Amino acid sequence: MKPNDLMLVHRGTLMKTLEEGGRLFLQGGIACSEGAIAAGCRFYAGYPITPASEIAERMAERLPTLGGTFLQMEDEIASICLIIGASWGGVKSMTATSGPGFSLMQESIGYACMTETPIIVVDVQRAGPSTGQATKCATGDLMQARWGTHGDHEVIALSPNSVQEMFDLTVRAFNLSEQYRVPVILLADEIVAHMRETVDVPPFERIELTSRRRASRRDEPPFGDVGDEGVPPMPPLGEGYHIMVTGSTHDEWGLRSTGDPEIHRKLVSRLVNKIRHHAEEIKDNEEQNIEDCNVGVVSYGCVSRSVYEAMRRHPELKIGHLRLKTIWPFPDTAIQALAERVKTIVIPEMNLKQIYFEVQRASGQGRARDLVPINKIGGGLIITPEEIASK
Repeated sequence: MKPNDLMLVHRGTLMKTLEEGGRLFLQGGIACSEGAIAAGCRFYAGYPITPASEIAERMAERLPTLGGTFLQMEDEIASICLIIGASWGGVKSMTATSGPGFSLMQESIGYACMTETPIIVVDVQRAGPSTGQATKCATGDLMQARWGTHGDHEVIALSPNSVQEMFDLTVRAFNLSEQYRVPVILLADEIVAHMRETVDVPPFERIELTSRRRASRRDEPPFGDVGDEGVPPMPPLGEGYHIMVTGSTHDEWGLRSTGDPEIHRKLVSRLVNKIRHHAEEIKDNEEQNIEDCNVGVVSYGCVSRSVYEAMRRHPELKIGHLRLKTIWPFPDTAIQALAERVKTIVIPEMNLKQIYFEVQRASGQGRARDLVPINKIGGGLIITPEEIASK
């Protein structure tokens, strides 16, 4: 057997193992790709960028074997426009990028919000602004994920801290996107995307998946206020529904109407409220030792792993740890509950206080009067357990 043939046999065996499930040793970016495939993603368009290129490379290898489509585009603007179009064609779609590319995608993320298009955008964060340090880790895109596109809108953003969660939260991102007809952002970071760890992959056929509610009748308005969820059915293009899809203000049938204030108010209020009214169902956090702690720590992403180690090394500090797996919608209730228990909350971040001010706002009138930031930027060096413990 020739070397190339051996490689094909090895790859075929690996893919079969992945779909059948089991314990595997994967890189974070690869786990993200496999989570997308397990969730039913069959269209990927993207442009290579460090540190997200491994995701594109894996999707380029895998999708053609599954009847899916991979396209490398000329830039990130084209990439996100393609996945929006593919989603309207009825296919679960994803792209992946890092800070500079994420900036280029913002206008189209707003378009996806306005047209209620389910898409997944993976942002593997690196040090910025601008080109910054392309190979170094940072978590400076949190506010851009929430407010990068203009106007009143809501998005969902998830924050994995392990290779296992690169798989699991990618699946969850697709489920949330389909359920609420909204863009979902996976806010990963360079460290989590490039590390390698053991991952427990369930058999793909046993993974619970959510599919968008498809229009079954011509009299169902594709942008109407349907039911308590506030999420209308989505008719796929090409099946005779003659639907209009526009980023301009539109009525419940998609017809452009930019001069009527009531139509605009009704539309944008529904787009916002379909997330706000279900925020408690969307939010997902991890709590450790919250019931019996002297000091609280709020973390997310790769830095949370240093918090685990600080707690292990220094049990005498009685640290209570709140890890944000969902960044947006922000977990105000969990922050308030922690602020009621402790006088001091430490917030370690690989940026210059992006979540600090959200914690300050959400802690409100709780006992916590002392909010202690730990901030490190440049060089991609993670905040260490001892740096956290010393605070």
